[in-house]
Amino acid sequence: MSGRGKKQAVAGKAGSASRRSKSARAGLQFPVGRVYRFLQRGKYADRIASGAAIYLAAVMEYMVAEVLELAGNAAHDNNKTRILPRHIQLAVRSDEELNKFFACVTIPQGGVVPKILSQLLPKKTSKTVASSQEYGGNH
Repeated sequence: MSGRGKKQAVAGKAGSASRRSKSARAGLQFPVGRVYRFLQRGKYADRIASGAAIYLAAVMEYMVAEVLELAGNAAHDNNKTRILPRHIQLAVRSDEELNKFFACVTIPQGGVVPKILSQLLPKKTSKTVASSQEYGGNH
């Protein structure tokens, strides 16, 4: 065991209720305290409100959950149980809002989204259809 699991609160212990983390109080999985520390050390402003770290952690958690859900669906469509960078690329580029958000981002080992321009496709006319049926495909 890594020892990083959730600790059970002991009923008779004094002060156990106040030892909850900021993330637990906010109902988040992302570390609010760490985000707050990074905001302070980043020198983005002289003073940082505690609500700013909670808000930023919540936004980051939402974005990660959204990308992981779509990437998981892409992995499931390709009959894979593990999310690969290719699945993240397909998920991000297929969603209009995420594609706009990740417009200037290159995902390593992501590949390209399969797309064939309509100008490159062979023209479908009645003459080509008739000629292909005439020969029957055997030369």
